[in-house]
Amino acid sequence: MSFVLALTGSIGMGKSTTAQMFADEGCALWDADAAVHRLYAAGGAAVDPVAAVFPDAVVAGAVSRDRLRNIISADPTVLKQIEEIVHPLVAADRQSFLENTTADIVVLDIPLLFETGGERIADAVACVTVPHKIQEKRVLDRGTMTAEQFHQIRNKQMPNDEKCARSDFVIVTDTVEHARAQVQNVVKQIRGRAADA
Repeated sequence: MSFVLALTGSIGMGKSTTAQMFADEGCALWDADAAVHRLYAAGGAAVDPVAAVFPDAVVAGAVSRDRLRNIISADPTVLKQIEEIVHPLVAADRQSFLENTTADIVVLDIPLLFETGGERIADAVACVTVPHKIQEKRVLDRGTMTAEQFHQIRNKQMPNDEKCARSDFVIVTDTVEHARAQVQNVVKQIRGRAADA
């Protein structure tokens, strides 16, 4: 039986890098964003149900995230419809992963963990964090969004302090070395508990 650790954190906090560190420690890694990409790809399970409701969102047999974004921008109320299609498919993908893994620790990389109630399926939660100034610099340095877009996204997410307060482990990702040491400590603690059980 695997120990299920949910990993979360707001945009620019270093979650993807931290998730890879857990994988480096021998943990199985399931990524919610990657699951959505699989579901939206040609032949993916979300293509037909999305096409049935939003035919303009499908291009060359795959769901276009850009077109979906445009549809949501034009009518924000459709987001709920899209979530009602996609969330159950993501949950089924995750369940299949959990049932088929043999790893002692499974890390579920879920950006909107608390917002979607995903913490209920985990044995523990780890949250990545850095001070707001570092977070903003990281996101803007990517060159993929403006400061205004970043603030819009951050304002939609649960406040970082609240995420940290609700988590069992908090991983500060100010440097790669510091983050890696904390990840190794979390894995050691979890494996220690399993040995004691």
